Amino acid sequence: MGSQVIIDLIGSIVLFGWLLLTSIRISVANSENMQTYGGELLVQENLVEVTRLLEYDFRKIGFCMEPNNIPDPTRAIILADSMRLKFLTDVNLTGAGPDGVVDSIYYYLGPTSELAGTMNPRDRLLYRVVNNDAAKGSNLGVTSFKFRYYDGQGNELGVPVTAANLQRIQTIQISLIVENVVAGELVETAPINTQYSSAFWQQLRLSSRNYRNR
Repeated sequence: MGSQVIIDLIGSIVLFGWLLLTSIRISVANSENMQTYGGELLVQENLVEVTRLLEYDFRKIGFCMEPNNIPDPTRAIILADSMRLKFLTDVNLTGAGPDGVVDSIYYYLGPTSELAGTMNPRDRLLYRVVNNDAAKGSNLGVTSFKFRYYDGQGNELGVPVTAANLQRIQTIQISLIVENVVAGELVETAPINTQYSSAFWQQLRLSSRNYRNR
């Protein structure tokens, strides 16, 4: 009887340990799935926010409520590089809509060193500077932000586009990658998933409606 009791006790301990290990694995898997889903949702929300603004602004290159203030839309782009774009348009800083005054908008991506304190080593600040306002960037998890430029015949222009070629820009290709910036903070306290959720967006040959005036 004594030996049987010991065997039963050992069997119970083994069974309990197996059940405990299974429970821990299920809990870890659920936590990882919830973290991944939350990260992917945040990435998609940030991507939508960025792309909406980009498409809205870039389709207004060369636009002004008072057309005489920008008589030649071909001169609306004043700087074009692989990660920088500056152009003339008409925005109202009060949010009331175009006011007929020519403004400049400058988009560029900051260096990774500006966000050295975040867990994701690749995220950068995306800057949108209107006129001579102080540069203020938004951290939406952008890790890549690139431009390519094409003329009216579809030929790609080298970057940075020289001043002599700025007027040749007809369409712009925009490539954007957004990664999760919150997941890194979760990894620090719960090292489950060291991957950062990401999303890629590309606008092929975007063109401002004002180019039709050429």
